Amino acid sequence: MSINQQKTQLKGLLGSAFSFTIAAAFRQQQKPFLLIFDSKEAAAFHLNDLELILPTEDVLFYPGSYRRPYEIEETDNANVLLRAEVLNRINSRKKPALLVTYQDALFEKVLSKKELNRNTFKIKAGDNLSIEFINNLLFEYHFKRVDFVTEPGEFSVRGGIVDVFSFAHDTPYRIEFFGDEVESIRTFDIASQLSLNTHNALQIIPNIEHKHQDEKRVGFLEYISKDTIILSSNLPALLGTLDLLFEKATMAFDKLEHDVKQIEPSDLFCTGQIFKDLLPQFSVVEFGQDVLFEDSCSNALYFDTSPQPSFNKQFNLLIQDLNQHHNDGYQTIICCANTQQAQRFHDIFEEHDSVVHYKTLVLSLHQGFIDHDNKIVCYTDHQLFERYHKFHLKNGFSKKQAITLRELNSLEVGDYVTHIDHGIGRFGGLKKIDVEGKLQEAIKLIYGERDVLYLSIHSLHKITKFNGKDGKPPKIYKLGSKAWKALKQKTKSRVKEIAFNLIQLYAKRKLQKGYQYRPDSAMQLELESSFVYEDTPDQITATADIKTDMESERPMDRLVCGDVGFGKTEVAIRAAFKAVDNGKQVAVLVPTTILAFQHAKTFKNRLKEFPVTVDYLNRFKTAKQKRQTLEQLENGQIDIIIGTHQLVNKAVQFKDLGLLIVDEEQKFGVAVKEKLKTLKDNVDVLTLTATPIPRTLQFSLMAARDLSVITTPPPNRFPIESQVIRLSESIIRDAISYEIQRAGQVFFIHNRIENIKEVAGMLQRLVPDAKIAVGHGQLDGKKLEQLMLDFMDGAFDVLVSTTIVENGLDVPNANTIFINNANNFGLSDLHQMRGRVGRSNKKAFCYFITPDYHAMTDDARKRISALEQYTALGSGFNIAMKDLEIRGAGDLLGGEQSGFINDIGFETYQKILNEAIEELKENEFEHLFNTEGTSKTYVKELTIDTDFSLLFPDDYVNNISERLRLYTALNNLKTDAELKSFEAEVIDRFGPLPTEVVDLFDSVKMKWIGMQFGLEKIMMKQHKMVGYFIPDQNSKFFDSPQFSKLLKYVQKHPKTCVLKEKQTRSGLRLLLTFNKVKSIQEGLQFLHQIMA
Repeated sequence: MSINQQKTQLKGLLGSAFSFTIAAAFRQQQKPFLLIFDSKEAAAFHLNDLELILPTEDVLFYPGSYRRPYEIEETDNANVLLRAEVLNRINSRKKPALLVTYQDALFEKVLSKKELNRNTFKIKAGDNLSIEFINNLLFEYHFKRVDFVTEPGEFSVRGGIVDVFSFAHDTPYRIEFFGDEVESIRTFDIASQLSLNTHNALQIIPNIEHKHQDEKRVGFLEYISKDTIILSSNLPALLGTLDLLFEKATMAFDKLEHDVKQIEPSDLFCTGQIFKDLLPQFSVVEFGQDVLFEDSCSNALYFDTSPQPSFNKQFNLLIQDLNQHHNDGYQTIICCANTQQAQRFHDIFEEHDSVVHYKTLVLSLHQGFIDHDNKIVCYTDHQLFERYHKFHLKNGFSKKQAITLRELNSLEVGDYVTHIDHGIGRFGGLKKIDVEGKLQEAIKLIYGERDVLYLSIHSLHKITKFNGKDGKPPKIYKLGSKAWKALKQKTKSRVKEIAFNLIQLYAKRKLQKGYQYRPDSAMQLELESSFVYEDTPDQITATADIKTDMESERPMDRLVCGDVGFGKTEVAIRAAFKAVDNGKQVAVLVPTTILAFQHAKTFKNRLKEFPVTVDYLNRFKTAKQKRQTLEQLENGQIDIIIGTHQLVNKAVQFKDLGLLIVDEEQKFGVAVKEKLKTLKDNVDVLTLTATPIPRTLQFSLMAARDLSVITTPPPNRFPIESQVIRLSESIIRDAISYEIQRAGQVFFIHNRIENIKEVAGMLQRLVPDAKIAVGHGQLDGKKLEQLMLDFMDGAFDVLVSTTIVENGLDVPNANTIFINNANNFGLSDLHQMRGRVGRSNKKAFCYFITPDYHAMTDDARKRISALEQYTALGSGFNIAMKDLEIRGAGDLLGGEQSGFINDIGFETYQKILNEAIEELKENEFEHLFNTEGTSKTYVKELTIDTDFSLLFPDDYVNNISERLRLYTALNNLKTDAELKSFEAEVIDRFGPLPTEVVDLFDSVKMKWIGMQFGLEKIMMKQHKMVGYFIPDQNSKFFDSPQFSKLLKYVQKHPKTCVLKEKQTRSGLRLLLTFNKVKSIQEGLQFLHQIMA
């Protein structure tokens, strides 16, 4: 269809057939297309379709940049980036693109081409530029200089490398200079800071949404080229929306204080009239009900498509339909989101024993259709399984969490650290010390009043940050005092006992045979494919892990740690169904009455199509109902029972219990858990938690349990915006009104029953037209149950309640939560409550209402700031680690050792615990863990004492905490391959390696080889290299193959090396001496020769 300034109408195109037609037209016309939809959602669905059909670089999304006019703080950086990318693309006149947008986005005017060109700076490989010049240019563009780039508008300079995150691209760029010449340009990843691809050129554009007084801004239609073809749905409605938005902007403008000169709305925004006047210059294709141009009706193009019919998951109807269409000469295709889904169709059709004519395509379209013109039937898997199809929008950079976790354990000057040999001291930073004329970098630790210990960077693994109770300063011992040694010894013997019991329990489970489940049945597949949402990668691996555990002989003991609302319940339902499918019963243990009720509802809903009976036990039930339930349970009439801790009572008898699921495990006391253990040794146990309690985390970290972590948020989730506010009526009023305007609901948590009615009254006064209800634990069971159901069904707007909602009440429509007196809650409670909102694809808000900072306790202040830091999705795990730090590690394996943890710090405690477990594995429990075939290491660590400089020089890595991080990472490397990739990472980020760094890396290799040969220390001074062997003369090492290899080498090369005994302060020591070793490399070569 050739269209020249003409007006056309499209009729009869439905679902994804529309996307296919547009894509075909775009390919044929080779002109730019602008596609305008009614809402962001519709735009996003079609955008996803088009991205699949056309090459991704041809399809661009053009969003609006902020929520309300004149609230510049609300600007969404990710959107600004996408807008700049589109403008830059149109401006650079590369091949035509297909732009997808929606009504609100066209409301904002954009910089004119002239302005944009004035503000764009291009850099090409081979250009002559000085770093100084770029530095000044970026400051002029209002870029912020930081150490490491994470967001648009930031840049950093390290030696000859400049990192910059321009608004023109969705990844940051790294520019490497050689003198004043641009040597290479590459993109890099924010989280790992490593390079991705190499490019020839880069454009730097500042934040184009910063509105300056003197800039000329134009409507989007004036900006795009005149041969663009505009396709729009409901143009009259679009003009109406623009006028409405303009009215709102004018109102907002009138309310502003005018002592600061503000830009007039007409300079920033478009009205419907402006838009309408520009339209005739373009070719316009209209689709949708209302038409703006009369003559477009006469040029209408008709298509004959019909929507995908609904089969209500009745696969026999689907088979009939497919075969019928096939007989009528149609091509039948089922589009699946992934190959697993396609496989599920094959399996389900196979079960039905009839020939089915169909093809599967892995293509995730948003809506199926039947095209009668081309005789094609195209159905989508999510409609057949009635799943919810989500759209994905590019969210270029959500600040990565890797960075926050790194900060969590980073050391700052003045922090308390534990040195495993010398006890607790204060960290004094990195210091350069002069060792015989050569500079070495060392870590300064301060003990007691005036003792200072300089620690080689090679021994970094010996120090850890001290995490004790409540940040109270620990007791500091003088250097060399006996007290620390005694304390360590005492801890170790106690820990050994605890570890002994732990391993015994683990061994007992390991040796026992549990029930071995059969592989998945077709019913299991059907259940999994009918999940409403799309599985996230972590969910898929967690499910797979659980199934492998269930299908093995050993009883399962798995902890699934996933953030609030990340689909742990779904994983549990699948496991439960597998157990029932194998004729076993399942018990689900939950902490609160409400949650038992809610879970029962979720389980029943998910399993309503399947022959499974689900029931629950909690205080909503009368004694008679309880008795009935228990009888049915004993007779095996109930398959899945969900209940609070009543489930562990003696009165509850199962016919054949196969799986125990513990939800929200952090809420249960130790007593309940001990009872659980005695339920059955060989029952499979699955534990779900968002913020694991330190003890569980501990168990898993020590590998006494298996751990699956679900950290990927479901697509389209936004992080919850958290704010700490004082009790301010205007903020509360605005937030509730805003939520009700977008048809949402609000939680208001107030944890005092005595005045909860007054709070509800205050809210009613603030928002008179809101429907408000009050819920708390003292209500009658039936009433409370009804109230919760009503709230889930959207019968009222605001629920004022006590913390009874904290666990698992699932209201997808509630997206704002207030927590009154938030300073009185624990960290995991606050995180759980915050997780009640943001469970759908809308932006959620959480307000912590607290008294003034000075009125809160220190702990409360720390908790609230921790929550403000970790708003990103999936931060439950970090919160658990932070909780350890605030509360101290407390009761880890029972009551005994919390005292030790306060004395020696959590990390050191873990170290000692792991050592104890290793020793037990080698001695008492040797039979359990087979260690044959592995060559034993006799030395745990080796120190290198040298007069060569081994360090990262200041001018190479200038940020101290980053240097410390690199040293720590280097210390944790174990293999050559890891060292190689670490080396590549350092070169990539900081440029070519100086000699000191090359030596440093070689010294690490020397350490590894030395340890294999039983060396505890290597000294390299005055052209000599001396290795000190293990002091224990009776060690098995001296009978080992490694030692005999070394003896042979010494006998063959008497000139280069000597083996002799020497009397030292600590008794006789065997020494290996090499003469004439002039560099680290030479030393390394000698050691390699012994290995050969």
